Order: sequence, then C-alpha cells, then structure tokens
Amino acid sequence: MSRSPLIARTVPALRRAVDNLRKRKATIALVPTMGALHDGHVSLVRLARRRASRVVVSIFVNPTQFAPTEDFGAYPRTWKADLAKLAAEDVDIVWHPGAEAMYPEGFATRIVPEGPALAGLEDRFRPHFFAGVATVVGKLFTQCRPDVAIFGEKDFQQLRVVAQMARDLELGVKVIGSRTVRERDGLAMSSRNVYLSPQERQTATTLYRAMKESAGRIRAGEAVAPAMARGAAMITAAGFELDYFEVRHAATLAQVSSRNDGPLRILVAAKLGTTRLIDNIAV
Repeated sequence: MSRSPLIARTVPALRRAVDNLRKRKATIALVPTMGALHDGHVSLVRLARRRASRVVVSIFVNPTQFAPTEDFGAYPRTWKADLAKLAAEDVDIVWHPGAEAMYPEGFATRIVPEGPALAGLEDRFRPHFFAGVATVVGKLFTQCRPDVAIFGEKDFQQLRVVAQMARDLELGVKVIGSRTVRERDGLAMSSRNVYLSPQERQTATTLYRAMKESAGRIRAGEAVAPAMARGAAMITAAGFELDYFEVRHAATLAQVSSRNDGPLRILVAAKLGTTRLIDNIAV
C-alpha cells in the first residue's frame, strides 16, 4: 500500500527531514522536476529507487530559466495529480518550495556555466536558460544533499551541463541520466505535449522519425552532412519551424564532421504552432 510522502515547503523543514533519513544511514536520490508529472518522470523516480534507499522529488517551476517571452505563467501545474503519482511510487520527501523560499528578497548570486552550456544548441536560442538551470539545480543539490541525482536524457544538453557543474564545483552528487520515455509512436514524453492540437500531435512524431532516419544513414556510411540535411528537410516539410537539427559528440557536444569523430548524438529543437519541442537520440 502506498504512503503519502512528507511534504517540505521551507528549507529548515527539508533539512530536518533529510537529517532524519541520514541518521538512519540512508542513501538519498534526488529527482528534480517542475511538476506536471508524466510516465517519463515516473521512470526517473523508479531509477532513483534502484540507486538509493530513499527518494526526494522536488517540484518547483523555476522562473529564472524562462525568458519574458516564454510560457512561465502558462506552464502546466498539476499538484494534486503529481502528489498522487509520487505517493504511488513511495517517494519519501517532496520538496515543494515557493519562489520566496528559493529566491528570497536580496538574492543576488547566479551560477553561469560554460563548457557544454555554450555548445551552440539550446544556448543559441535561449541564452538565459542554463544560468537559470545551473543556479536552481545548484541550490537543490545543497538543500537536499543527495548522493545521486536523476535527470532525463530528453534534455540532453541540460544533463551535460548539470553533470559538468557537479564535477567542477565538487558538490558530492553523482548525476545519472535516464533514457527518454516515449509514446508508442515515438514522441518523447514532455509536459509541453499538452499544448499540441490533435493535428499537431500527429505531426510531432516527425522529429523522432527524422532523427532515426538520419542516424540510420550515418551508421550505414553516408556522410554526416547530407544525412543530416535530409532529416532537416523532412522536419521543415512537415510544418515545423526548425531551430536546430545537429549531430554532436555525445560526451562533449562538440561539433563533428564524420561518424569517426566519437560517439554521436543527434539533437533537435523545433516549434510546431506555439509549442517548442526538443529531442535527441544516440547514433
């Protein structure tokens, strides 16, 4: 039978709860989220349970990673449904702070990452984004003091940025990536999928198909540039406004020119109607 997790809304309450777990020699896994939980998030929680004896899930829609033109106010918030999902997974603590707890009056410090944060992918279109992510994740790590933290691979550049930050700042947290969970037709699960109209939802699967076809061509020996050009054309022909469709080194996100340049990852970001979708796959 599932049990309700402890809900902490202030840093002192969270610290007391984490200290109580530590007194019992628990290992702790953190799953940072912005809520609107779906099966992809549930898969992160289940991986966290396999990697530690206790699980903390944070739910915080972080305003500092949204530009003024983006969807902070409209971002889906489904607290009751989220809590029910986490209770069903036997999560131990839900860290659910308000903005005043995360960014109290006078807050004046940011983490501004470089390295994979300046790869020319998401950062090219959302230059504010990774400073907001790094700052809030750095705070979550110091607040929750986990042994491991679980992030989905769908936000692949974000995963690389967070892992680099944890290493560089010696935060004592092992960052673990979890494979992207997809719908039956291949669309990556995302909280923003709810914005898609029925027609857009059908069209959205083009991203996954284009990545798979380009990856297959590269594996078969076709040169990287024409293989990727065909995939990009497929995406724009479907009606997307394409931000990027690129193949990069999977570890560093450096640009590559051939399949011999190392393990490769195809990454895409494109807008369909008013909804911006991102995805990636290994080559």
